[in-house]
Amino acid sequence: MDGPTRTDPSSTPGPGRLRPPVDLARTLGALRASGWKSVPVAEEMRRNTMKRIASGESLVPGVLGFDDTVIPQLENAILAGHDVILLGERGQAKTRVIRSLVGLLDEWLPIVEGSEINDDPYGPVSRGAIDTVADLGDDTPIAWVHRSQRYGEKLATPDTSIADLIGEVDPIKIAEGRYLSDELALHYGLIPRVNRGIFAINELPDLSERIQVGLLNVLEERDVQIRGHRIRLPLDIMLVATANPEDYTNRGRIITPLKDRFGAQIRTHYPYDTMTEVKIMESEAELPTAGIPVTVPMFLKEVVAEVSQLARRSSHLNQRSGVSVRLSIANYETLVANSVRRALRTGEPVAVPRISDLASLVPSTQGKVEVEAMEEGHEQDVVAHLVAAATLAVFRRRVTLNDPGAIVAAFTEQVVVHAGDDLPSAAYLAVLADIPELEPPTRALAGPDAAESPALMASALEFLLEGLHLTKRLNKDASGARALYRGRK
Repeated sequence: MDGPTRTDPSSTPGPGRLRPPVDLARTLGALRASGWKSVPVAEEMRRNTMKRIASGESLVPGVLGFDDTVIPQLENAILAGHDVILLGERGQAKTRVIRSLVGLLDEWLPIVEGSEINDDPYGPVSRGAIDTVADLGDDTPIAWVHRSQRYGEKLATPDTSIADLIGEVDPIKIAEGRYLSDELALHYGLIPRVNRGIFAINELPDLSERIQVGLLNVLEERDVQIRGHRIRLPLDIMLVATANPEDYTNRGRIITPLKDRFGAQIRTHYPYDTMTEVKIMESEAELPTAGIPVTVPMFLKEVVAEVSQLARRSSHLNQRSGVSVRLSIANYETLVANSVRRALRTGEPVAVPRISDLASLVPSTQGKVEVEAMEEGHEQDVVAHLVAAATLAVFRRRVTLNDPGAIVAAFTEQVVVHAGDDLPSAAYLAVLADIPELEPPTRALAGPDAAESPALMASALEFLLEGLHLTKRLNKDASGARALYRGRK
């Protein structure tokens, strides 16, 4: 809603190596002299969260619709120092929320230079760092890591291994002459490498029970066992995870001790209202930025968002996996693409989507919803029903006709109106000239820019005609994106 506008690169994970400021301490002695103090990750995040709350700054920038639900619970969890699991169906910005937490870490963190697991210079835990500090004392070299390097993420899959998460004996180090019993022969996995940071596991229930036990050991018991090596690693990590409620609560695929490790279980959700979904579409959709300008009427944005809202309540669709916000975004992009294609073909200077462009949403919708077994083979009909219901809902909210009887009366047996995604805007202006009763409500829908935009008038007229049909005032004969509106006999 997984959601954001673009966030500052300095607050999100990334592969790039940033250079620390030149005035930071470079030895352990200089670090002590600077007065820098080491605090646990939970305390570090608590401190920065308190600053954001006090300043009114959002904890999760760019994620919409969570301000009164998810965000307060997340703030409480961080202030309490809890590990967190986010439960929700696909497309609810769970991963986006987790990645935003990186911004709550201090920008730079000192480590023992050369450490693989971000060893604290005041209290190293790996054998290499312990030996370095013991040998060099205050001359121990210090490196600084950016907060973006203190975040690790793993998509849980059945083939995830202990070596991936915790570590393995490194055959290269053995070939270089180290003994198997030497702790320095180990290659650390993802979790130790984000020591003093945040580790995220997406779809936690997909981890096998054996791996869950290993994960619990390293996070709770601070005890790591790798091929005969038994190492005490007091790692300092905030654990965050995501899961589908169906997997987490009903199927029992989480071992009880690991489930108990999470201090906060937060339920995410889809946007509760159409306008929030519209705002997410507007912030996330990637629309053409060159060539033909694009203007999307608000009533059509609402129709696209309403399709997703209705899909989440439809008995014809499988609701267990959810209907992602990505459906709205993809449909919005497809709607605009079809209008751009028409503008290119007709030579119009601006692309404005119409109701007839909604027929192009079938491909972008089918890949993101799952129809119930009884509806298999009727996916296009299901999508068409959703689009019609969404259009009707928006029409009823937005349009008030002062004299609908006059409009209906204008459609005599000889009067028909052709519509389609391949017709130029001029064809619709001709309709308004022939049926002047349609002009006032059309202009009201098109808004203040109607006079300068024939394409906007065409879009408003088609929406008005479709609304009159759906409210049973006009008949419609349709074939794909082509339609003929006429009076009711």
